[in-house]
Amino acid sequence: MMHEGPIPSDVLKRQAYKRKFSVQDLYRGIMLVPEAVTGLKYNRKHKVVSPELLERMQLAVTEVNGCAACSYAHAHMALKQGISSEEIYSLLSGDGAILRPEEGKAIMFAQHFADTGGAPDRDTYRMIEETYGTNEARVMLSAIRMMQVGNIYGIPFSAFFSRLKGHPYHDSSLFYELRMQVLSVILLPFALLHGVARLFIKGRKGLPTL
Repeated sequence: MMHEGPIPSDVLKRQAYKRKFSVQDLYRGIMLVPEAVTGLKYNRKHKVVSPELLERMQLAVTEVNGCAACSYAHAHMALKQGISSEEIYSLLSGDGAILRPEEGKAIMFAQHFADTGGAPDRDTYRMIEETYGTNEARVMLSAIRMMQVGNIYGIPFSAFFSRLKGHPYHDSSLFYELRMQVLSVILLPFALLHGVARLFIKGRKGLPTL
């Protein structure tokens, strides 16, 4: 079945939260950014996971969380990488109609990661290591953590933008939307410093892990 565009209208025209994050989620997400950046830098140098697979995993995360802003941005990134509109639609609508067999476990892990609020089951993560390799799994974890923190900020931003257009989310408030955006700026330096210190204390010069 063909679709006119890469983004499902029910995602972009959302008027209720699919997932609502807390300030604690925001802080923890930002704190893990230094580790995620380390993993993505490693992948740019060593190319252990294709950018297309990482983009598909990030689309799967944002589908579970329901971030309109991230869906829009990453759909266009995916198009530039050569991913078809039909595949983008499939990932963002969650129908699983177009799924490459060799990428199936990676996509399902991304969905599981989002379903658990960024706290995936360790046995599930070990399955990803066994299937794709240790370094590959850590790069994948880096990519979906970056998407998760983007969603944590992007969802209240999407709700605020929708409010400005006259369509406020049914289960939201202007206070919540503004608070998350303001706190993301205030908490950013502290959470990043915490993340860098965490890397230093644990002596992690390589890739992140759970």
